[in-house]
Amino acid sequence: MIEYIMVIIMFIEPMLLQASKNPFNDTNYITELKADGIRLQYSSVNGVKLYSRHQTDITSKFPEITTLPLPKNIVLDGELILTDEKGRPCFESIMSRFQVSSSEKIQYLSKTNPVHFLVFDVLYYNGDVTPLNLLKRKEILNSLIPIDEPTISQVYFVEGKAVEYFNLCKEKGLEGIVQKRTDSIYEVSKRSWAWQKVIAYSFKDCYISGYRKKKFGWLLSEKDSNGNMKSIGIMEFVPPTERKAFYKIANQLKIGDDKEFVYLDPLIRCRVKYRNLTSYGKLRIPSFEEFILN
Repeated sequence: MIEYIMVIIMFIEPMLLQASKNPFNDTNYITELKADGIRLQYSSVNGVKLYSRHQTDITSKFPEITTLPLPKNIVLDGELILTDEKGRPCFESIMSRFQVSSSEKIQYLSKTNPVHFLVFDVLYYNGDVTPLNLLKRKEILNSLIPIDEPTISQVYFVEGKAVEYFNLCKEKGLEGIVQKRTDSIYEVSKRSWAWQKVIAYSFKDCYISGYRKKKFGWLLSEKDSNGNMKSIGIMEFVPPTERKAFYKIANQLKIGDDKEFVYLDPLIRCRVKYRNLTSYGKLRIPSFEEFILN
């Protein structure tokens, strides 16, 4: 029992979101920005530790977060972000920082390009607070997070108004929103409908110009201004029925191959949804919507 309690204190399995297609206005829910970053749990029990969603100790990767003026004996849940030139959370940037392994480079980046910790919940404060309702936990959080500290802040929320918030996110090119029941407890290690995410997807009509030989993936292309085909990404999320229909005719369109790919005459078109464009102009996490038959 003691060992179990110590594990809970050091790392608490995070509560996860259910995916919802559309936002809804309900005053029993608050609406927050869904920041495009890395889920982070901050623990200052028995020293400061930083954990990823999967309980990986990433303390050494972000030293600027370990020196924040926060109380002892707390566990915070939030998102680590880096922003682009427009001030929007940039997943590519935070992943690039996450992948740095050199301690010298990490120390340099922590000063020249520090990450920001967006905190949305408190799980432990001199005791377990996960059974408290969300608004009570927000009150506690408000007393813990310092003001005007450049590397940490609370996630701003509004009561209701999810439709308006979501439309603003789409307009600004942000990832989407999270809607949370105001009376929700923190459901440890569960994916709960009390917390729902609504992603502001974009849609695009593409050509399928090939497929991977080993790991599943379709090559997506579009025509540039000169009418030439250019690659815009690899799609891995395709339902089984559509996969089967594609492969029935794909071999008839084969125009070449190499070690990794089979290349096709790009006559098959499809509509995909995706999160955003990468800095290289590729679709981020494209997923299949439908074939285009005309």
